[in-house]
Amino acid sequence: MIPPELRTVNVTRYVTPLREGGSLPAIVDGDDDFPYVLKFRGAGQGRKALIAELIGGELARGLGLRVPELVFMELDDSFSKTEPDEEIQDLLKFSVGLNLGLHYLAGAITYDPLVSVATPLEASLVVLLDAVITNIDRTVRNPNLLNWKKELWLIDHGASLYFHHAWTDWEAHAHRPFPAIKDHVLLPKATELPAAAAQLRSRLTPDFVATVVELLPDDWLVDAGNPQLPAAKRQVYTQYLTIRLAQLDALTKAAENAR
Repeated sequence: MIPPELRTVNVTRYVTPLREGGSLPAIVDGDDDFPYVLKFRGAGQGRKALIAELIGGELARGLGLRVPELVFMELDDSFSKTEPDEEIQDLLKFSVGLNLGLHYLAGAITYDPLVSVATPLEASLVVLLDAVITNIDRTVRNPNLLNWKKELWLIDHGASLYFHHAWTDWEAHAHRPFPAIKDHVLLPKATELPAAAAQLRSRLTPDFVATVVELLPDDWLVDAGNPQLPAAKRQVYTQYLTIRLAQLDALTKAAENAR
């Protein structure tokens, strides 16, 4: 498997906010002439949402699922100085530095269980991955899935790995079941869970997980409320995910029972 790697792109133009998102992501242009959906470090859950987005997205890609390309995006302070909207101005000001962008899929439509495509194996892989990363935000109300060119694409993993908002009991949290799986939008189509579990085991090895976690920038891991060094925090993320993957049989059985 090719090790994951993220490019770094500079924001050249702020195009428009996506106001349906609570954290006010925006469509921006990069200096590579591509449009991106920019997730801001200064919004809502801030850098922890970016951490969850990066880890969830790259683990999904490692499984062969479709995820828009993730890139690091450098934002300078010039954008806040020319923005007339005070809310967006503050967001831009607090997000100067390294943010996260997803390649913008122009023309994509939101997943609709009644008409959208998702093969049984794809659905099963997404269900089990979300159980591993504790993604509570893949429901009928808010699927965070797109159909683009008649294919299923995954977006927005920022609500995953919610243990890191408390952090102190991460190991106990890693051993907990994931009852929210019963509300997963793809669960009715997830009829190949055992095959999906085998794919998770073969692809999301401890080495691959560690390689994904190693992508996290140091300054996303600096937190005034947690004095641990970035290297120690990366180790926690790696251990947490390794523990979750070791419980794949139980997570698979829970998903099967929920179906």
